[in-house]
Amino acid sequence: MPSRLNPYLSFDGNAKPALEFYKDVFGGTLNLSTFGEFGQSDDAVADKIMHGMLETPGGFTLMGADVPPGMEHHPGNTFAVSLSGDDDGELRGYWEKLSTGGSVSVPLEKQMWGDVFGMCVDRFGIAWMVNIAQSVG
Repeated sequence: MPSRLNPYLSFDGNAKPALEFYKDVFGGTLNLSTFGEFGQSDDAVADKIMHGMLETPGGFTLMGADVPPGMEHHPGNTFAVSLSGDDDGELRGYWEKLSTGGSVSVPLEKQMWGDVFGMCVDRFGIAWMVNIAQSVG
């Protein structure tokens, strides 16, 4: 298996609906494992997600989990998940789904470097950047 780099998102108890939402956006196969499946019998966390992984037909991998018991959840604005490519229809479709119910900080429109670009925060508080490369010529 080759090495890979992908986002791993932390959630404060809502990892399952968040990862299911991303599956609706991108398609693919979602595998979820709860704390209970790995022996954590505390009712407060037994059904929370210890590890989730979404693998899409397009080659995306997105992982996430609920913050484990005893750890604090500190959401921040120090990262964003970036989607880029030249398939205008596909990327606009992702944008529409991700931005619905969230907030748009940069509208998806042509930028000074020539590409179509936008930034939003989805309804789960995750920041996304979408860049649609424009063909030259």
